[in-house]
Amino acid sequence: MTKTALITGGGGGLGAAIAALACAQGYKAVVVDFDLSKARAVAGSLSNAVAVQADVTDEASVERALDACGSVPDLLVNNAGAVAFAPLLELSFADFRRVVDVNLVGSHIVSVLAARRMIPNGGGCIVNVTSIAGVTPNPRGGAYAATKAGLSMHTELMAVEWGPQGMRVNAVAPGFIDSGMSAAFFKDPKVRALRSSAVPSGRLGTAEDIAQAVLFLASDAASYINGQTLIVDGGATSNLLALLPREPSAG
Repeated sequence: MTKTALITGGGGGLGAAIAALACAQGYKAVVVDFDLSKARAVAGSLSNAVAVQADVTDEASVERALDACGSVPDLLVNNAGAVAFAPLLELSFADFRRVVDVNLVGSHIVSVLAARRMIPNGGGCIVNVTSIAGVTPNPRGGAYAATKAGLSMHTELMAVEWGPQGMRVNAVAPGFIDSGMSAAFFKDPKVRALRSSAVPSGRLGTAEDIAQAVLFLASDAASYINGQTLIVDGGATSNLLALLPREPSAG
């Protein structure tokens, strides 16, 4: 029987790559996006996919998206996200709330509504897309870092509460990825060179790098992994002291 993967924020970037790899591995992909035209463009390029419009912050909208799957999802990928970059003193409260609503509250709504269907069906897998911004402070990142750190902890909580009921819940924390919301940022050659030089692996990440990590966590090979955040960043978050080396000792 074909498994079903529901991917939020599937209309481009990381979500599109995750949907493509899921289809390549035999899933039916349910490509969910706030922008239906983007979801349709991605789904139309895949062998076994459907496009669904949904607002992850609205319970009724999410329920309709789950109904449109045609079956209970085996895999949920919470990839929908929002950003509003500004120093905290300048960021509007409306923008702060919007980012929290989409990144944290929205992921909670989708996870709970999906789990209520998945658990009676024998369980399943949830993979949340967080960020290295949730591991280390992201200056001028507004609410983004706080939401991603919160989602990582929420991943652990869901794993603890739902693990005994057949659910595995993990997260992937992308680093400097040349795709999606970051693609425009990396068009600046100076920014691209600076960020690349900070990665021990010597390059920016791709959407496909993240898709591979997501589908690994969804696979049987990861059957004993639960409540974890897998950092996929080429070693960037481990590289601080290399960027600030100790001066050689005298003598």
